[in-house]
Amino acid sequence: MIPANALLLTDLYELAMLEAYHASDMDDEAVFDFFVRDLPPGYGYLVAAGLAQVLSTLRDAQFSDEELAWAADSGRFGDDFLDYLRGFRFTGSVHAMREGTPFFPDEPVLRVTAPLPQAQLLETRIINLLQYQTLIATKATRCVHAAPDKLLVDFGLRRAHGAEAGLMAARASWLGGFAGSSTVLAAPRFGVPIYGTMAHSFIEAHDDELVAFEHFARARPQSLVLLIDTYDTEGAARRLIGLAERLAEDGIQVQAVRIDSGDLGEHARRVRRILDDGGLGDTNIFASGGLDEHRIAALLADGAPIDGFGIGSKLDTAADTPYLDCAYKLCEYAGEPRRKHSEHKATWPGRKQVVRRYDASGRMRGDRVQREDEPADGEPLLELVMEFGEPVAPTPTLADSREHCAEQLGRLPDALRALDAQAGYPVDFSDRMHALAREADVHIEKQQLKSSGGNGP
Repeated sequence: MIPANALLLTDLYELAMLEAYHASDMDDEAVFDFFVRDLPPGYGYLVAAGLAQVLSTLRDAQFSDEELAWAADSGRFGDDFLDYLRGFRFTGSVHAMREGTPFFPDEPVLRVTAPLPQAQLLETRIINLLQYQTLIATKATRCVHAAPDKLLVDFGLRRAHGAEAGLMAARASWLGGFAGSSTVLAAPRFGVPIYGTMAHSFIEAHDDELVAFEHFARARPQSLVLLIDTYDTEGAARRLIGLAERLAEDGIQVQAVRIDSGDLGEHARRVRRILDDGGLGDTNIFASGGLDEHRIAALLADGAPIDGFGIGSKLDTAADTPYLDCAYKLCEYAGEPRRKHSEHKATWPGRKQVVRRYDASGRMRGDRVQREDEPADGEPLLELVMEFGEPVAPTPTLADSREHCAEQLGRLPDALRALDAQAGYPVDFSDRMHALAREADVHIEKQQLKSSGGNGP
C-alpha cells in the first residue's frame, strides 16, 4: 500500500512539469520562495509554523517501489522518466524563518535552492505543510491574546479535516501558546501536554448523574474535571457539593467543572456562586462549545468567571480564514533572476533576506526585504537550515519554538495584537531589489522579443 505521506501526494502538474524538465535537460539550479500575499481580514501578523515537517519531508524524499509500480501501471509516464524517478532525492538547501517567528505579506518565509526538478516537485507538499500550521499557530496566538491568563486547550481533532490536520493542529496550537491538546498522539509524537474531561454519553449511560460523577472520579481521580451541563447545569453544580465533600475525605479533589452548552457566561456566573457558597471556591470553571478568539474575548469582557477554554472546531478548521493567499514561486533559474508579471500577482526576483529592525524598547518597527548579499541593518530572519539535502543542525525542539514564539509576540506592536487589527506593519524593499526586478523584466523582454523574431528599437 502507498503511504499517505508518499511523494505521489502532490498535484499531477508537478509530475508533468518534472517529466518535461527531464526531457529538456533543464536541471540547472533554481530558487523558489514561499510567501503570503495578504493577511486575513483583522489579522495583524502571521506566525511561521510547519518547518520541521517540511525538512523531514525533503530529507526523506524518494519514490517507493509501490509508487513507481503505480506510476508505471498508470501509463501516464515514459520509461526513461520512471527510471529518473527511481533515483530521485532532494540534494538542495533551504533557508527559512525559525518556527514561531511573526511575519508579514510578501516576505519570503522559506527559500528552496536546488536543481529545478527537485525544487519544483516538492512545491505542493511544502505549501500544504506550511500553510495549515501557520494558520493554526496564528489563530492560537490570537486566542492567547484574548485570554492571556487562562488555560487554553485544543479540542478540535474530531472536527479537523483529516487525521494529519488534527495532529498538526495540536502541534501548531501548542507552539502558539496553548496549554495542550486533547489529541493523545500529540504527546508521544511532539511532547504536547494532553488534557481530557468526559463526554455527555458517559453521564447518559448512567441512570443517575451523581453516580456517573462518582464512578468517573474514583476511576480517574487525578486532574478531575466533571461535565455538568447534560441535564440541568445549575442543578448538577448543587448536587456536586455533597459528592465533592465525600470525595475530599478520600483525597480526591474536583479540579474543575466543564460547561459545554447554553449561555456560557450566565451559566458560569451562576455556577460560580453555587460552588463558592458550597465551599468549592478552588474548583475552576472550564468552558467549551463553538468558541474562538472573538467569543472568548466577549465572554471575558462581560465578566464571565471562566478559568479555561476548550477551543475545537473553529480552531482546527481555521473557520474564519480557512486558507492563506500563499505561493511558492520561482525567483531565479540558471543564475538569472525570474519573476512573474500576472495581474495582482507579480513577484519579486532573486535570493532575498528579510531584515527586522527594532525600536529602543525592543519592539518591532519595520522589516526590509533585500538581496541576500546586501549588508543587514538589523536582524536577518532567514537562516540556512538544510544543505545538500540534510539539516545543518538539529531541528529546534517544539518547546524551544514555543518559547521563541512567545518572546517574539511580546515584541510585536500592540496594535498588531488586536483581534481586529487595522494598522499595517511597514515592510519595504531595498533599492537593489527594485533594480533586480527591472533587470529581470529586461531579461524576459529580450528573450520574448528574440523568440518572436523581432529586432527591437
